[in-house]
Amino acid sequence: MSTEKATALVLRLVDFSETSVVATLFTREFGKVTALAKGARRPKGPFEAALDLLAECRIVFIHKPGETLDLLTEARLERRFKSSRTDVARLYAGYYVAELLREMTEEADPHPNLFDFAQATLGRIDDGADLFTLILQFELKTLLEFGRSPALTHCVDCGKRLDTRQGASFAVTAGGVLCERHRGGKRQVVRLSAEAIGILAEQARRVEGANSDSPKEPKPIQTARRGELRAVMNRFLASLLRKQLRMTRYMTFPLV
Repeated sequence: MSTEKATALVLRLVDFSETSVVATLFTREFGKVTALAKGARRPKGPFEAALDLLAECRIVFIHKPGETLDLLTEARLERRFKSSRTDVARLYAGYYVAELLREMTEEADPHPNLFDFAQATLGRIDDGADLFTLILQFELKTLLEFGRSPALTHCVDCGKRLDTRQGASFAVTAGGVLCERHRGGKRQVVRLSAEAIGILAEQARRVEGANSDSPKEPKPIQTARRGELRAVMNRFLASLLRKQLRMTRYMTFPLV
């Protein structure tokens, strides 16, 4: 067993007993960590109320190789997610960020660039930036980190460069646009407008070119395309994860 220190975002807390919880944490140094926090539910417990959903903490934990749960021994609050007390739409957006991190990441697989981007995204949510654009950028950054970015300029099947000025067919399960030759016979194909493809491509370029520790300043996306964009991203992520993200139904930022 080894004692480790890390910076962490609190993704989930599940009651384990009358006094303890199981915490799912996304750390910069070690990736996702699931740890037992003994005494976390006591009024004057050892964690000083640091284990708050979406909070940023400095933690100390004991890694137990071969066992299901690590043991969390210390947590010091660095930043609390303010929107949990002020704005339901922003609270749900924060929950969505946490859910996407939980579902896309593996235990003990560090992604420091994604951690920094998630940290900055939660800060921007708190600061009142445009939610729709923030969430789209975070989705695209997460997909980029795991090599699953949607193909938007070349046919995902044959690699042919496409003229998307009139829109294009997008294969949800394959993860990209299709040329007419390879359109037939594909499952879950939707038609994307040229404007929607352009917005996705622009936002993908912005997050790819962003400093690792910060999303680009969100420029609000035209409302006429928001419903189309949310529909295709929801379906794309559901296909990739093989299930619908639970928080998608609670996202209440304007779509039209």
